Amino acid sequence: MTMIDIHALNLAFAAGTVKVLRDVHLRVKAGQAFGLVGESGSGKTTVLRCLAGQYRHWSGSLQIAGRSLEHKLDRARCREVQMVFQDPYGSLHPRHTIHTVLAEPLRIHGLTRSMAEERERIEAILGKVGLNSSFRFRYPHQLSGGQRQRVAIARALILEPRVLLLDEPTSALDVSVQAEILNLLADLREREGLTYLLVTHDLGVVAHLCDEVAVMQQGRIVETLTTEALCSNAAQHPYTRMLVEASRAYSRDMADATDTADMANGVGAADKLT
Repeated sequence: MTMIDIHALNLAFAAGTVKVLRDVHLRVKAGQAFGLVGESGSGKTTVLRCLAGQYRHWSGSLQIAGRSLEHKLDRARCREVQMVFQDPYGSLHPRHTIHTVLAEPLRIHGLTRSMAEERERIEAILGKVGLNSSFRFRYPHQLSGGQRQRVAIARALILEPRVLLLDEPTSALDVSVQAEILNLLADLREREGLTYLLVTHDLGVVAHLCDEVAVMQQGRIVETLTTEALCSNAAQHPYTRMLVEASRAYSRDMADATDTADMANGVGAADKLT
């Protein structure tokens, strides 16, 4: 079953300007984790924003589970599709407790009939993202970056959507925390039967989480391939091959820089293994 179906999606921000999206075609199967990669400004996040209803002046066709999406955002669409943003520091209201953050969508959609039911649903969703009930009474500034992103994921999941749009969900986090959040997302996808459309610059994130990936350049999708093909140097388009090589070169440069710094501090390779 196709969960996300994008056909001939076009978008420009003003009449006569260069199109930000140009005839984007994309299909994501139900239960699949699908990656969108490309350089900054290639149109990746714009695709997510069209699906989420944040941009409404697009042309083409958008479908979720066979239902065509209109340009006007409605409640049914919000229940079915939710977005997790890049910055866990900017996506939560600083003066609202975590309970208030999670209760708001429940109240807007009328999904609870009592305060006790509301509390029960909030505690249940916090448990699913690895946070205990005491976090209900905390404010965002009292949480680490990883904990804030867990709350952001909980907020996206509390309406029980079938699709999560993930916009660089780990890029603002430390490397060790990134791994925790990626493992959480992989576990949630399996347990809840979710479909992911993930935007990232990090091909390592794609390799860890995604089944398939589309490569965007200047508003177009230039190649779609499996993650296995991407990791085994089977990419055909020159731009995709350039991204892969740039990613590897960056990783080598970072490793060399780390080794140089360690040697300057008197730490050898043997020391790092102990």
